[in-house]
Amino acid sequence: MTSYTLSHWGTYEVEPRGNGLPALKPFRRDRDPSPIGLYQLDPALDRLRVRRPAIRKSWLDHGPGAAPERRGSDPFVEVEWDHALDLTAAEIDRVRTTHGNSSIFGGSYGWSSAGRFHHAQSQVHRFLNTAGGYVRHVDSYSLGAANVVLPHIVASMDELMAGHSSWDTLAAHCELFVSFGGVPVKNAQINAGGVALHGVPAGLAGMRAAGTRFVNIGPVRDNFGAVADAAEWIACRPNTDTALMLALAWVLYSEGLHDKAFLDRCCTGFERFLHYLTGTVDGTAKTPDWAEAISGVPAGTIVDLARRMASSRTMLNVSWSMQRASHGEQPYWMVVTLAAMLGHIGKPGGGFGVGYGAANLVGSAHTRIKGPTLSQLKPGIPDFIPVARIADMLLNPGAPFTYNGKTQNYPDIHLIYWAGGNPFHHHQDLNRLLKAWQKPETVIVNEQYWTPTAKRADIVLPATISLERDDIGSATLEAFIVAMKQAVPPAGEARDDYAIFAELAERLGCGETFSEGLDAAGWLSRLYEECRPLNRARGLDLPDFETFWRDGLIDLTPLDRPVTMLADFVADPESKPLGTPSGKLEIFSQRIAGFGLEDCPGHAAWMEPAEWLGSRLAARYPLHLLTDQPARRLHSQLDASPHSAGGKSNGRELVYMNPGDAVQRGFGEGQIVELFNDRGRCLAAVTITSDIMPGVARLNTGAWFDPDPETGLEKHGNPNVLTLDMPASGLSQGCSAQTCLVEITAFAGPVPPVTAFCLPEFARS
Repeated sequence: MTSYTLSHWGTYEVEPRGNGLPALKPFRRDRDPSPIGLYQLDPALDRLRVRRPAIRKSWLDHGPGAAPERRGSDPFVEVEWDHALDLTAAEIDRVRTTHGNSSIFGGSYGWSSAGRFHHAQSQVHRFLNTAGGYVRHVDSYSLGAANVVLPHIVASMDELMAGHSSWDTLAAHCELFVSFGGVPVKNAQINAGGVALHGVPAGLAGMRAAGTRFVNIGPVRDNFGAVADAAEWIACRPNTDTALMLALAWVLYSEGLHDKAFLDRCCTGFERFLHYLTGTVDGTAKTPDWAEAISGVPAGTIVDLARRMASSRTMLNVSWSMQRASHGEQPYWMVVTLAAMLGHIGKPGGGFGVGYGAANLVGSAHTRIKGPTLSQLKPGIPDFIPVARIADMLLNPGAPFTYNGKTQNYPDIHLIYWAGGNPFHHHQDLNRLLKAWQKPETVIVNEQYWTPTAKRADIVLPATISLERDDIGSATLEAFIVAMKQAVPPAGEARDDYAIFAELAERLGCGETFSEGLDAAGWLSRLYEECRPLNRARGLDLPDFETFWRDGLIDLTPLDRPVTMLADFVADPESKPLGTPSGKLEIFSQRIAGFGLEDCPGHAAWMEPAEWLGSRLAARYPLHLLTDQPARRLHSQLDASPHSAGGKSNGRELVYMNPGDAVQRGFGEGQIVELFNDRGRCLAAVTITSDIMPGVARLNTGAWFDPDPETGLEKHGNPNVLTLDMPASGLSQGCSAQTCLVEITAFAGPVPPVTAFCLPEFARS
């Protein structure tokens, strides 16, 4: 009988091969399977596994806080499990006793497993709450600005992502699809809880076949998947989309093309916004000529597009990259405002989207179920930071920060426990993070591979991968619930995160609270059975656990239905109000205005980014660097696989450049070049394409961090040595990765080898 596994990249069939490793095959019902997950058992990855508990030698010899500057260069000493667990538990107890639980930071980004029980983020947070509490993070690098601003003006990002108008609805009704930042289908290979059936390529193809017209606004042309050739490309300078949207709004208003009835019935605050749009409050009307000077988009193009939008059933979309920038809240607020002026919100095929193409669930017609969830228990302490402010926290203990209208203070962190994720990929300005990483006395990680983070830890505990354990796969708006059955034995002495934390909890005197007397198998059965009555109330009668585990899949596709986002609200705003203070779409937010933030006023507005092509800094660093999600891996996961390597040039990442910019600098295809600014330097190999506008370069994220220990030169092509580590605004404190200026020059001298995938040095105690 076929068994299955679920990953962030898709569902795969597991085919036994005698006494050898099983083969992974794409799920036969998936029309557009991702190849990324087929490499999960590749020898190139297996070579990098953490096989035994390991302690950094200086820490082992001299105790907590010893030589933190040697994290990343010190050798490790492998020890027995009991010794490692004893040391780990004793250190957690020392820190919480001496400094309090508010000195422990529980780091995780949740990407180590698609399973609902063996989910590293849930496991580490449950354990640390059991042990008395910890400082947690809120929001995400992907959506830091959107997560904070959208609930004030329309709804939470989770609600919106799960309620987007479905692809079949768009194919049937959408006449014009205008996207700021494209529809990056490569990103839609994934979903946070796993993917069953990839739907975005077919969704776009269906729209194309139905005659939908596409407009792609942004600095690159090739981010619309297979329909990129059918999309009209309007090249727009990075970080200037809000100015362009304002000019579109000005045309709609000045020509009487806005839907006043919709604005009156479903929105609040339009008149306050109008004073800004027309220049009453600042003396500057947001005209197409004004926007052309900022965005580079011709005024005539703006006028023509506004008129086409008003005369067609129009869907406006913004990519997630729009809000990972200085003032990242503004394009999201402005796209809601612009869609409201068109009056197409709540109508089939019209309105707005906040991430078509960003993940597989956006646009899905599958039903929303309540999947199994492991409780993280109640937080033991209230302290938290916005996720992108970790370096600020470590470097500035006690300093104040604002978040969502409140002022708080950074805690003084003495111990970091990380499980799931790789901060030396996700974070910006990695040289700054390296300095901050020396602050804690102890860094502990549960990790499967010798990642850059594992190499910079003091205690490394080997964890299993998804294929080495049983679990339940379930994700928002996906087509199947999957019985994820163990396919291979654990590598070396690796243990499940749950087993590691259960042992630590016992040593800390809270074992029963953490495990509740259950082993992993007991938890799987319990979590599944707990979600059955919740789904029965939603009209879905799930089989019992034994039947589910035997059959391997629960097919939810018979429950598929067309979706039109916000249709219920628009049909009756009084009885189906939004969760905003007014119950309506807030074009002007009195609540946000009341926060008194200079960098986030009470309505959508254009404000100059910290770095952009219109600034003085562009004289020194004349290229705007885009740092997007790679096509051949998820973030930094599986970077060592042959599939990821197939997208590089001799093991180094590619930097995409416009032909004019390359010729001006004398670059040829494949040439090794150095990207640099005041924050750092990295190497990459040039690839020349007319699909990127002049003045812009693009370097994928996710190359394992590989700095030269002597010079600091990052050798592999990790762009986060260059990106800006500053908040999007005082409202959200989101990341500003897409706000980044650089220069690129030919690299002189011998090209250093890439050493990112070398194992650390091991020593004897």
